[in-house]
Amino acid sequence: MTHIIDSALITKDLVVGGGTAQDPSEQIAIGPGNDLLHGSADISGVVHIGAEAFEKGESTLMVATSHQQQGSRALNVKGNATITGADPYPLIVGGNALFLHPNIGDLSTRFNAADSRPKPFDMKHPTEGEGYRLRYACIEGPEVGVYFRGRCRNKKEIMLPSYWKDLVHEHSISVQLQPIGAHQDIIVKRWDKEKVYLQANGGLPIDCFYHVYAERKDVNPLITEYKGNSWEDYPDTLEYDDPQYSGVVNTKTK
Repeated sequence: MTHIIDSALITKDLVVGGGTAQDPSEQIAIGPGNDLLHGSADISGVVHIGAEAFEKGESTLMVATSHQQQGSRALNVKGNATITGADPYPLIVGGNALFLHPNIGDLSTRFNAADSRPKPFDMKHPTEGEGYRLRYACIEGPEVGVYFRGRCRNKKEIMLPSYWKDLVHEHSISVQLQPIGAHQDIIVKRWDKEKVYLQANGGLPIDCFYHVYAERKDVNPLITEYKGNSWEDYPDTLEYDDPQYSGVVNTKTK
């Protein structure tokens, strides 16, 4: 049976659809006993607000623009909001997003700018303190590269990180050496997935700085040049960790 009511004033609580309490005798909105929150509501079913924009119960709460509203937005939240979900994407935005925070702004504009400009990051100046900033930019290149660096002293081997054997192409490894104190004629004798083996002239003790670079093998290699009018024309439409690209490498050193 349907009842048509012009207006109704509910001073305590509203329970719709039987509420969500397991015991029917406890069917109140929010707060048991004397802790009942006046003006609260407990709705066990699906709620639809606004125009008829949904064909079925797509979610617990469905909000669409109403022809009676004065503003242009279907939902405004004044206050903090928390989204907790088990789905990998607890928040899905079907269009561009604008953040009023000055460091974020319009996401579409921000991402488009990032595609064509240097990739900077900005921070408070670590030395000068208040009123000063420090800006660095990311290194750019034609590969998905990683590196590590350090000093090799009185040794003939550079130990690669233990996880590199599963992270990088072994034949993409390259090494830069900088002798310390005197010329030692250091060379890279050979390398494998665990070590870089060095040799100095006349068996002199080795003391040098090193940089070791390699290309990741757990992600697709970059396609550095392609035909297109925008980033959407990039020919690799697969996931970055597609296994069929695991054997391809952009940079080979042996």
